[in-house]
Amino acid sequence: MNKCAVILAAGEGKRMKSNMPKPMSEVLSKPMLRWVIDSVKDAGIDNICIVTGYKKECIEEYIKKENINAVTVYQKERLGTGHAVMMAKDFLEEQKGDVVILCGDAPFMDKDTIKNAYAAHKEGGCSATVISAMLSDPTGYGRILRNSKGNLEKIVEQKDADEKTLKIKEVNSGGYWFDSLELLSVLGDIKAENSAKEYYLPDALKLLIENGKNVAVFTAESSDTVLGANDPKQLEELNAIAVKKGYK
Repeated sequence: MNKCAVILAAGEGKRMKSNMPKPMSEVLSKPMLRWVIDSVKDAGIDNICIVTGYKKECIEEYIKKENINAVTVYQKERLGTGHAVMMAKDFLEEQKGDVVILCGDAPFMDKDTIKNAYAAHKEGGCSATVISAMLSDPTGYGRILRNSKGNLEKIVEQKDADEKTLKIKEVNSGGYWFDSLELLSVLGDIKAENSAKEYYLPDALKLLIENGKNVAVFTAESSDTVLGANDPKQLEELNAIAVKKGYK
């Protein structure tokens, strides 16, 4: 089956106090974006589209210098994750098959998680599969609510969660498998009906569920898959984790 990847790497990361795109911040002397690219390729996916934004030339020059086989698309206005994927619409239409969508600043999303999530996605005949993780402290993350069959009911963001939902330890990693055609069928229907006026990719899951489609959840073995960095302190913590766990 045809597989491809869309990596979201448009973020500026103002709190990083850096003049580079946030995904170019380094863990063990390697950009976080490169960690994600390597995991995707190690999972057997060669067709990659990188959504760039802030200082896009930094990423374009890097993939050229490193001879990385990937196409880039530019998200001029950063209007949310759903909007970022809209920029890759032409790529998705060309590829068909299934697409894994990942955050370019989540360096520990490993190849096994990507491959195993895909296997579950196909076995379940799913339109989409959310990659989740269990956290002892889920503060700040979107919580996964499952239905009686164990599939996704909805994702509830921290700010919208009631007391009961806040106790849920299973969170959204920001990584997803989609049937590309199913994603394209709802992508244009995502609305920016929120305080930030942004288009959120999880709304595509909501639309698929409303259309009676099967949306599953795959829980990663390692909670590290959700980890990212928004400031220099968190980047230091990622580096410490990478050293401790022997990542390369």
